[in-house]
Amino acid sequence: MIAFVRDVPDSFANALCAEAPEIAIDVAAARRQHAAYRAALGVATIVVPADDALPDCCFIEDTAVVAAGAAVITRPGAPSRRPETAAVARALAQHVEIHAMEAPATLDGGDCMRVGSTIFVGRSARTNAAGIARLAEVFGPRGVHVVPVDLPADVLHLKCVCAPLGDDRITLVEGFPALPGVSIVRVPAAESYAANVLAIEDRVLVSSGFPRTRDALEAAGLRVATLETTEFRKADGALTCLSILVDTYLGAPASGS
Repeated sequence: MIAFVRDVPDSFANALCAEAPEIAIDVAAARRQHAAYRAALGVATIVVPADDALPDCCFIEDTAVVAAGAAVITRPGAPSRRPETAAVARALAQHVEIHAMEAPATLDGGDCMRVGSTIFVGRSARTNAAGIARLAEVFGPRGVHVVPVDLPADVLHLKCVCAPLGDDRITLVEGFPALPGVSIVRVPAAESYAANVLAIEDRVLVSSGFPRTRDALEAAGLRVATLETTEFRKADGALTCLSILVDTYLGAPASGS
C-alpha cells in the first residue's frame, strides 16, 4: 500500500467552505494535524508539494479515483480546484495507468467510495452524470462496477455520510438509505462528521471527539485510532480527503480511498 498525500499550503486559511468558521483556520495547527495523520497511516507515503495558489490542495482525494491499476484524474466540481489535478497526475503516473476526464464531466473523489469491486458514486453538486459515466467507461472493462447514488442537496460528498471499512462493510449515518450489497456500521446522526473514517490495513482512523462512533466501531470488532481534524473540518474536510491509497498489487483495489 502507498498513500499519496499533499502538503498543507500557506493559503489554507482561504480554503473553500460552506460556512465561514467562527474561528479561522490555524494553518500551523493544520500542519501539525496533517503530520500526525501521515504518521498514523503506517504505510509508505509519497508527498506531493503544496501549491500556495491552491488553498484546497491538501484535500488530494478529490483529484483522482484509483482502482484496479488505473487512475481517473478528475475534473473537480469547484472551478478553483481544477488546477490541483496536474501535480497529482504526475505523481500517480509512476504507479498506475492514467486516464483523463474532460468537460462537461465533473467529479470529486470525495463522492467515490470503493467497496470490493464496486465504486459507489454520489451524484452531487460537485459530481455530474458525465463524470460518473467516465468512471464507468474506464473501470467497467477492468471488472469494477460503478453504482450512482443520489445525494440530498445539503450533502457535499458521498463520503460525508459513509466510508469503507474493508471487506463489504461501511459506516453510514443514521437515517441515510442503505446501499446495496454492503453491511453497515451505523453512525449516530449527531456525530455524522465522524462517518468519514479511514480504514487502512488492520486499523480504522476516526476523528476524535465522537465517542459514540468510536464505540460503534469497536463493538463491530474494529481496531480504532483517533486523530484531531479540527482545522480540516473548518474547510469541510475530513480523514479520507487527505490521501489517495494505491495498492501496490495492481489487481486489488485498496480498501480506504
